[in-house]
Amino acid sequence: SVPACCSARYNLALLAFFGFFLLYALRVNLSVALVDMVEPNTSLTKNTTSNVCPEHSSTINVPRNTTGEKYSWDADTQGWILGSFFYGYIITQIPGGYLASKIGGKLLLGFGVFGTSVFTLLTPLAANLGVGYLIAVRALEGLGEGVTFPAMHSMWSSWAPPLERSKLLSISYAGAQLGTVVSLPLSGLICYYMNWVYVFYIFGTLGVLWFFFWMWLVSDTPETHRSISHAEREYILSSLKDQLSTQKSVPWRPILESLPLWAIVVAHFSYNWTFYTLLTLLPTYMKEILRFDAQENGFLSALPYFGCWLCIILSGQIADYLREKQNLSTVCVRKSFTLIGMIGPAVFLVAAGFIGCNYALAVAFVTISTTLGGFCTSGYSINHLDIAPSYAGILLGITNSFATIPGMVGPVIAKNLTHNNTVGEWQTVFYIAASINLFGAIFFALFASGEVQDWAVSGYHLHRN
Repeated sequence: SVPACCSARYNLALLAFFGFFLLYALRVNLSVALVDMVEPNTSLTKNTTSNVCPEHSSTINVPRNTTGEKYSWDADTQGWILGSFFYGYIITQIPGGYLASKIGGKLLLGFGVFGTSVFTLLTPLAANLGVGYLIAVRALEGLGEGVTFPAMHSMWSSWAPPLERSKLLSISYAGAQLGTVVSLPLSGLICYYMNWVYVFYIFGTLGVLWFFFWMWLVSDTPETHRSISHAEREYILSSLKDQLSTQKSVPWRPILESLPLWAIVVAHFSYNWTFYTLLTLLPTYMKEILRFDAQENGFLSALPYFGCWLCIILSGQIADYLREKQNLSTVCVRKSFTLIGMIGPAVFLVAAGFIGCNYALAVAFVTISTTLGGFCTSGYSINHLDIAPSYAGILLGITNSFATIPGMVGPVIAKNLTHNNTVGEWQTVFYIAASINLFGAIFFALFASGEVQDWAVSGYHLHRN
């Protein structure tokens, strides 16, 4: 094969990595900044801190910046502000996949990040104008981000040689985890020492900068790339020659009737239920139950995603090694990685609810739980490209639409279950997430496939008629 170092496909993976890094930084920074945007007494009425665990926050007295505007939004309003992102996000998934197959992923992904960055820069202004404006801006950010994953999947369908898929995709999507890792504590520090508006200005500006590099350095296919070596172009094109379809129309009906696709849908939905519940509520759990102070909180909230990031990168290398060198079938690798990546988290999540106030162990268990989830990236998460490379963007749009529902519903349900913030209530939240995960893992293991489906290859229509 063609060397990886400095190759066009690895450059694409690296740029995509930074793109997804910024997308997730832009997505999660609001949950950190919101704490500083709200007047301290407005949310106290609803949250009762449970007194099960002793306080153990060593408060460091640092002169804290308090110049940022404060708004009197109650807990429900804050919930709407945080959820509004997903309402935009879910709308553009399938159109994003469809558009990417028509106009190419480069423009779509580029403008997706660019749009999200511009709306992030407008966030402080929107907050000043009123809560309706802020919700609208967040929903528009969601619209912009909604096209990004389908666009990237669509680009990889013409860039990733089948035996390097796990490696290349895990590099590009791992940016999302690292974005979470860096932006959670960093946003906290910016709020602490500067002012919450800078959280939006700094990340928004970086996103706009990235856009110019992306437009300049990347191309949709190996054929149109300016500086790709002849050997690499031939290598990629020859590896994909039997996998892609040339027909222009999308075979919607066979796609929607495909059981392997529904296996991905169920796995994707289940995994995201746990992921989103933790992403939005872990800081609350640490504060209300384990009684951490906020400065420690940012770093400890980020720890699980750092573990996940490492796991994604490593498991991508391992998955392709097993397929290439050990001759394991693709479907075997995808199923076993999905089982590890969903049953492991379920077990440790339930365990985290049962260790009382031992917060070191709680953090360890939640971290292991999220880390093991990283195996899923080389499991169900890139299975779209195995079963239908030509339509990978559209398939991802379909599965990601379903998988966005937990982002909208999961945290709301969890908040409703934890009104009194007792340990028992949180155990219920963890139980629900774990059982959904378990179901998704088993369903995927039963019905997934690793082969290119008949309807996804050229000439399929000739056989039917």
